[in-house]
Amino acid sequence: MTALAPMAEASFASFEAECTSAYAHDNVRAGRWPASGGLARAVEEFQRLLPEGLNTPGHLVYDILEHPGGQTVGFLWFAEFEVAGTRAGFVYSVHIQPAHRGHGHAKAAIDLIEAQSLARGLSTVSLHVFSHNAAAQALYRSLGYGITGFNMLKPLQRDGA
Repeated sequence: MTALAPMAEASFASFEAECTSAYAHDNVRAGRWPASGGLARAVEEFQRLLPEGLNTPGHLVYDILEHPGGQTVGFLWFAEFEVAGTRAGFVYSVHIQPAHRGHGHAKAAIDLIEAQSLARGLSTVSLHVFSHNAAAQALYRSLGYGITGFNMLKPLQRDGA
């Protein structure tokens, strides 16, 4: 049975490296960022969002455990915020180590964060999925998440380029 445990400081550096690398890769693949400087941009964004690391107010970073007290199989980064008097949550990242994918850990982790969110009085949980991540889209749809908008992009070509 999958469990969430607050991330230990010793794990934060590898969490940051995985998050920034994946975020840079996804933004470059989506055509939002040029490859040159993508990682630096992701690191800057990460540090803006988590300026105090694991102690950043409103942000919760968890190790996803195979079972309570078991080995770490991934991580989940979640934030709580308030907009116009409504308390909501946002899933910044869910990552399952490749060797542990396909065992339901991501689904179970989302179920757990939703239960915590309800208990804390949040009314919604949202997240972002890149268009090229069909597996994540299918997972979130199966959990009842719906599309709230689309970002669209068209690369422009200069004549002779």
